[in-house]
Amino acid sequence: MKESKINQASIHPVFPKPIYKTFLTKPLTKKDIDYAINIKEKDCNVGNTNTTDTYILNKKKFSSLKKELTNISLDYLEKINCPKYNVKPYITQSWFNYTKTNQYHHKHSHDNSFISGVVYFLADPKLDNIIFYDQKNSSFSIEPKEYNLFNSNKWIFPVEKNQVILFPSNLVHGVDEDQREGVRLSLAFNVFLKGKLGNTRNLTELIL
Repeated sequence: MKESKINQASIHPVFPKPIYKTFLTKPLTKKDIDYAINIKEKDCNVGNTNTTDTYILNKKKFSSLKKELTNISLDYLEKINCPKYNVKPYITQSWFNYTKTNQYHHKHSHDNSFISGVVYFLADPKLDNIIFYDQKNSSFSIEPKEYNLFNSNKWIFPVEKNQVILFPSNLVHGVDEDQREGVRLSLAFNVFLKGKLGNTRNLTELIL
């Protein structure tokens, strides 16, 4: 059968999901890490554990860390959302996650939040990662011979100590079963907005 000719085509990725990565300008200290490890009040999560205190960044000892994470969140907002009006981010809840050998962090997203983030206190980039999942609903499953931006249903990002990752709170994410020795320790946090959203003429104005 004679092959039909096809004119040169262009393919355009649309509606991407941002994964923002950076590192703390002031590295975490041994005291910071020891404090986090030695917190006794913990709850069982699905697959791992977290602190019962879900406002960790409100503690005085983490005031400088909270300030830096707020500035990082502002940079995310300005680079990605580019707000027309005066909109500022503020951190709502924050908590430590502990994932030990053979534990995992279940797939989930964060309700009542605009941006979510993670700061890694203890992590090995050769063994630790965070996974983001595409929750698209499709009636068809075509097995790919190779993966690309359009046919991948998950993306894996290695993580390391002092790294910060931000992403839209509705993006589903999780951690596979951990094979490392010791504990993977992270601080998770949610971010909401203050200011004017939307537009008066479009009937979308919301002042927070």
